[in-house]
Parts: sequence; structure tokens; C-alpha cells
Amino acid sequence: MRPWKLLGLAGLAGVAATGAVLARNERQRRAYTPDDVRTRLHERHAGLTEAPEPAAPPEPKPGRLHRVTRLLRRR
Repeated sequence: MRPWKLLGLAGLAGVAATGAVLARNERQRRAYTPDDVRTRLHERHAGLTEAPEPAAPPEPKPGRLHRVTRLLRRR
């Protein structure tokens, strides 16, 4: 019976530790002012707009698949 008690206590300790970590993260998240959040969002958006455009996919080799893709592109 003793191993089950130890396992139960370890589970309770894990739940308590997880709750403490989540509470700490929530406090840190709420510590931002609206101006801080707006500034960070503008910085992230500027970083995303500066990313290069992805290259065009290569053309498929001639064959049956090539004919099918050509037909699909016409629509």
C-alpha cells in the first residue's frame, strides 16, 4: 500500500508545481501595458514583412502529370 501513497503524493506535488508555473506565467503576461503589447506586435509584423518571398515551385517534367497540371491551370 505504501508505493501507492508515494505515487499519489508525487502526483499531487506535480499538480501543485504545474499550477505554480502557470500562475507565474500569467502574472508575467498581464504585466505588459497595452503600449508594450502594441509595440511588440508592430515589431513582429515588421519582421514578418521583411521576409523574402518563397521561390516558385519547379515546373513538372513532361509526361502524364504535366498534361494534367496544364489542364488544371487553364481553369
